[in-house]
Amino acid sequence: MTAMAIRHYLQFSDLTADEYAWIFQRAALIKAKFKAYEKYHPLADRTLAMIFEKASTRTRVSFEAGMYQMGGSVVHLTTGDTQLGRAEPIEDTARVISRMVDLVMIRTFGQDKIERFAAHSRVPVINGLTNEFHPCQILADIFTFIEHRGSIAGKVVAWVGDGNNMANTWLQAAELLGFTVHLSTPSGYEVDQSVAGVRGPASYKVFKDPQDACRGADLVTTDVWTSMGYEAENEARRKAFADWCVDADLMAVARPDALFMHCLPAHRGEEVEAEVIDGPQSVVWDEAENRMHVQKALMEFLLLGRVQG
Repeated sequence: MTAMAIRHYLQFSDLTADEYAWIFQRAALIKAKFKAYEKYHPLADRTLAMIFEKASTRTRVSFEAGMYQMGGSVVHLTTGDTQLGRAEPIEDTARVISRMVDLVMIRTFGQDKIERFAAHSRVPVINGLTNEFHPCQILADIFTFIEHRGSIAGKVVAWVGDGNNMANTWLQAAELLGFTVHLSTPSGYEVDQSVAGVRGPASYKVFKDPQDACRGADLVTTDVWTSMGYEAENEARRKAFADWCVDADLMAVARPDALFMHCLPAHRGEEVEAEVIDGPQSVVWDEAENRMHVQKALMEFLLLGRVQG
């Protein structure tokens, strides 16, 4: 086991390709232990604080169950308990909470909040989702792809829909891990390259027509048309995104063995048709479960470094 300075996981680009290879390897091992009912408690006596300013199902269950399975404890805080930056400065909250726990996961709105918290935290901070990034989800998605199809290097991922936090994170992952993203978004909902923080379009291509984006893709993936915090735009988005529904026609132009993913919750008949998400190419349930396994590997890595065995 190697000693490590405090590392935070605030966006996908915070780790190296080599570190991702390690985490995917550990996730597979940790998942195998879980499936075999083999007790594995490397985080005994460690405590994770989870701060939720945005509601969650998968993020809460995956982190909480995962931490307990690793032998640790969890403190669950919601907006009413913390109100980041309202009851007291974020910096002060970070200083206090990080003296009492070993790890903090935050699911909030602006990326600036989690950046400010991390800058004043004594312990690793994990991004459970912000408006700008969702690194834990892409971590799970890539691990799921590897399980089903092997290395993602050199492959094509088609992103159909909103240029949101998921799209931003996919671009970072493509640049780091050597695959290509085909982006197709409605006009006005494009990815902001400056937010994604990628150097240029070498690892992604933009398509006006979602069918062109899906042509030859190894993975087709999407998200809800209206992300949390943008509900006031719901009706306008339903009209703008009408042609960006992943249906059988889009999947038909992808590779015959292409997978379909969705970070969930899904709205059948909007961003994806039921025959796709419930069909044979869909791996959304494996993808959802894998949030827990990759996050266990991530927490182990941030707290203990490269554990052997």
